[in-house]
Amino acid sequence: MRVARIAPHFWEEPFLSGQGIEAPVRGSGTVFFCGCNLGCVYCQNISISRTDPKREIGKAYSPSELADRFLQLEETGVHNINLVTAGHFLPSVAEALTLARQRGLSVPTVYNSSSYEKPEAIAKLEGLIDIYLPDMKYFSLKSSRDYSGAPDYPEVARKAIEEMFRQTGEPQFDQNGFMKVGTVIRHLILPGCDRDSMKVVDWIYERFGKGGVCLSLMNQYTPLNETPFPELSETLPRSAYLRVVMKAQRYGFKHLYTQEDGTASESFIPDFSQSNQ
Repeated sequence: MRVARIAPHFWEEPFLSGQGIEAPVRGSGTVFFCGCNLGCVYCQNISISRTDPKREIGKAYSPSELADRFLQLEETGVHNINLVTAGHFLPSVAEALTLARQRGLSVPTVYNSSSYEKPEAIAKLEGLIDIYLPDMKYFSLKSSRDYSGAPDYPEVARKAIEEMFRQTGEPQFDQNGFMKVGTVIRHLILPGCDRDSMKVVDWIYERFGKGGVCLSLMNQYTPLNETPFPELSETLPRSAYLRVVMKAQRYGFKHLYTQEDGTASESFIPDFSQSNQ
């Protein structure tokens, strides 16, 4: 496995990172894996998600070594261990999680995923992951093809998320408001795509109802990369974001999380130059 960064991260949802819940905020113990099985043209972590034959990114870890790093993260006081884009290393990740539990890891584990994964693969994580944090990027086949090179993304993602929900059931929180178990579906609203975002919200409600999952609607799209799509050269208009939020509010989601203005900024992107602190 190659890993780009292992460190507390303070900009996840409050029930993962602790902001607004606990002071001092201790963060989510994020482990950013190198590489990705999608090719999103707007990727904000492109410095580690794309392989470069001229440059070896990240650091190599065996399952045993990574298990030890999980334990070291827990010692810093983080609220959970958060595995970001780990699917292409899944067998080794599962082994690392098993070893870490055997060695005393006690905080919840989070699987932070694009959802472009087979349900049979996700099933291999049953009993090892407490919280699933999947994206549901698109409902549109065209957007899936144009922006991520994966026209089958909506169907694949829906099946993967259903398997995640099968394992966790409805969200559960501790007395301090931190999530213990559950599935949190994230959706980043892209410029010009708010109608598609509403279809995503429709599907989540139709499949999981008001309280089956947490829904996190994000407005933080930041145009960092040049793309052939003019709409992606701008940030998301506030009015477009509010239309999607109001749609979700009309459904009455029990666990709905939204972002304030001003989150479209490079300051929210981890610094991968300080790779393994």
